[in-house]
Amino acid sequence: MKILHSIIFMAVMAIVASLPGQMLAQTHYESNIAVGAKAGATVSMMSFLPSVPQSVILGSTFGVTFRYMEEKHFGLIAEVNFVQRGWKEKFEDTPQYSFQRRLTYVQVPFLTHIYFGSHKFRGFFNAGPELGFMIADTHSANFDINDLPDFQDPYRTIEQFGAEIQSKFDYGISAGLGMEFIANNKHSFIFEARYYFGIGNIFGSSKTDYFSASRGMSIMATLGYMFRLK
Repeated sequence: MKILHSIIFMAVMAIVASLPGQMLAQTHYESNIAVGAKAGATVSMMSFLPSVPQSVILGSTFGVTFRYMEEKHFGLIAEVNFVQRGWKEKFEDTPQYSFQRRLTYVQVPFLTHIYFGSHKFRGFFNAGPELGFMIADTHSANFDINDLPDFQDPYRTIEQFGAEIQSKFDYGISAGLGMEFIANNKHSFIFEARYYFGIGNIFGSSKTDYFSASRGMSIMATLGYMFRLK
């Protein structure tokens, strides 16, 4: 987590340092309030300890956005999103098997919004904490997870197949880069790529539990529309 915090801090500092001095000068700026909607795709995995052989699982996301900008080049964003995450297992020695588990969340990010550019095009950087609550947990397998077959691998981790979710509450850090195309004073269109790293564990992580870490992580790519209210 210290590495992630350092990356976010350095990215913010790099953006601020790249702005010309006259752009950073404090001038009168009319507040900008906008609402919008977005939708897109997710690519997800889990961070398990002990490790679990995985490949990414594809999912979808959609949600609504509220954005407030008071200072030039700086603002705040709050969102409510439905996000599909989870993981897909890799069976290199026994490719006849397949297993994937999909976790669906309602998530609420609170983000710092740093932007720069012209009145027609902007680049931006978003970063901040994110809270979530799991509303669905489904799995797909071509074997009975309650009567596990012989995977011909004595070192394979199998506890995750039928493990019950211990914590539906999730929290973590999000950071993303994007572009905004401004059609006119009221309407704009946004593309963003965002990375999420979860801090909370979905399975128990006490000394008596099998997993000491079971955290979600994903990349989300979305297209959005913003309508300016003020």
